[in-house]
Order: sequence, then structure tokens, then C-alpha cells
Amino acid sequence: MKIAFFGAHQFEREFFDRYNARKGHEITFLEEHLRPETAVLAAGHDCVCVFVNDTVDATVLGLLAEQGIQLIAARSAGFNHIDLDAAKRLGIPVVRVPAYSPFAVAEHAVALILTLNRKTHRAFNRVRDGNFSLDGLLGFDLHGKTVGVIGTGKIGQVFAKIMIGFGCEVLAYDIAPNYSVREMGVQYQPLGDVLRKSDIVSLHCPLVTATHHLINGDSLARMKPGAMLINTSRGGLVDAKALIDALKSGHIGAVGLDVYEEEADLFFEDLSGQVIEDDVFARLLSFPNVLITGHQAFFTKEALQGIAMTTLDNVSEFEATGDSKNKIRGR
Repeated sequence: MKIAFFGAHQFEREFFDRYNARKGHEITFLEEHLRPETAVLAAGHDCVCVFVNDTVDATVLGLLAEQGIQLIAARSAGFNHIDLDAAKRLGIPVVRVPAYSPFAVAEHAVALILTLNRKTHRAFNRVRDGNFSLDGLLGFDLHGKTVGVIGTGKIGQVFAKIMIGFGCEVLAYDIAPNYSVREMGVQYQPLGDVLRKSDIVSLHCPLVTATHHLINGDSLARMKPGAMLINTSRGGLVDAKALIDALKSGHIGAVGLDVYEEEADLFFEDLSGQVIEDDVFARLLSFPNVLITGHQAFFTKEALQGIAMTTLDNVSEFEATGDSKNKIRGR
């Protein structure tokens, strides 16, 4: 198939080119993100490949349908950026990468926890400046702490296992409990109880209507005073303005974010020479107990290889059969 690959980054091309040598698709790598004004670039292609910061709403899908696009291939697990109802009305199937490397995201969540706790980022800069004072760098033992895992799919399961290895008591909340997680000794409890009891809360659930702003003013107030919040899942799970209020009051002790609700115009770009106009994001950056990374939790060699392989397998399967095991259904 002829694939228009939007929002292409150099780090992706190596993996897609390598695997496509065995698949034989015709890929056009486009630096532009998919938007209403760039949808015309899909002309002459059969498939459009998109990432989480592309806009795939009803307007864009209508433009793609007019150009004869037969398939939307999301090179991500999340699909909240795609209007599935509009895609269904227009008869454009959507496929995704349901799993690539759960270890990549789970391990990054742990890295955020360790960095925030032991303040290694601050210590690094101090030592480089010849400052060897330990004032302000006090952390705590993870061993014996209670960790709440919200969402226990593959990533949440790996994360829970790692935290058990640290000697933590792990609680979990999920509308569909995972038997394997329960077998590890994790206790499933209501969301309110998990928030109230946990020293660290880590989000590993998808962004759907029911989970939008799952972490809001009310849920933040229910968290243990001084607790740490980690989000490596989707930015829309957290009400950033409410989070700022909880940080200002001192109720939340530390925050690690790899995602942000309005990240589409920020992440994956070099904006070092520009003023960031998002006042909410800028305010979050101002807190010394907030650590933000730019949606890099997935960014390992193993994950990129898995994304490329599954994405192109999805396209090949659809081309051969008109369907795919990774087609998003039920809408």
C-alpha cells in the first residue's frame, strides 16, 4: 500500500525502513503533522499513518475520505486523538499498536519516581557547580511504602511487579481486575481507597470518556498528604489546573509527568529558542517538585522496533484480507 506517514521523526524512519524492506509498502515520510490544512498531502495514498499529536477529527477524516484513503494506521496504543465514530460513518477502518514494550513505559515511570525522590537531577547540577551540600536532597526509602496503580493492563502489571521488587505494598484499581496482577499479591480496592492509602500513585489507564480528568480536584484532595503522582499514560487523565492548586497548597508532595493534556503543540519539537505560550504548562515547570519529560516513556529501541513491526503488519494484513486483528472495533 501507499502510506502517507505524518509527523515523521528521524528516529522512527530507521526502524520503519528496516522492517518495510521485508514488507514492500511505499512510504512517504512527512514532517508535517496531520491537520485540516495538511490533509491534502495524503492525496495519492491508500493509508495514513498517524501518531498521538496528529489531529484525526471528523473534519480531517472527511478530507481523507474524499481522497480515497482506505485505512488509518495509528502507530500508538492510544487512539483518543481519532474520532472513531466519524471514521466508522465514513467507512475508514482504524488499526493501532495495542502493545509494543510495556517494560519501556513502566521503567520510565520508575525512573521518574526515583529521580523525584532522591532528587538526582538537582544533585547532578549541584555537583557540576562544585556544590556538594546535601541540604534539600533528602529522600525516603521506597521499601515499605504503599504504591497505588491505576490501570493494570500490560504496563500496569509490569510496573506493579517492579514496585513489589522494591519491597512496596501495591494496591490497584481497575474496572477489569487482572488475574495475573492479583496473583502477584496486589490488592484491588476502590479508587478512593487506593488514593487515600498510597504514598505514590501511578497512572496506567487509557484515556476514554470515563477516565478524562480522573485525577481532578476531588480525587487530589482524597490523596494522602505529601503523596507523589506519576503519569506516563495520557495527559487528559489529569486536570492540570487542579494539580497546580494541589501543588501550591502543598497537599501533593511531588509530580512526575511524561504526558500533558495540551502537549500536541509542545512535545516532539525543539522549542528551546521560543517562549512557551501555554501558561498552565509553564506554571507546572516552575515547581521544584515537578519533573516533566516530553512523552519519552515509550522511547526505547525495543519499543520502536515493536511499533514499526506491528504497524506495518497491520497494514499488510488489511491489504491482504480487508481486516486486521488490531482493528479498533465496537464503535
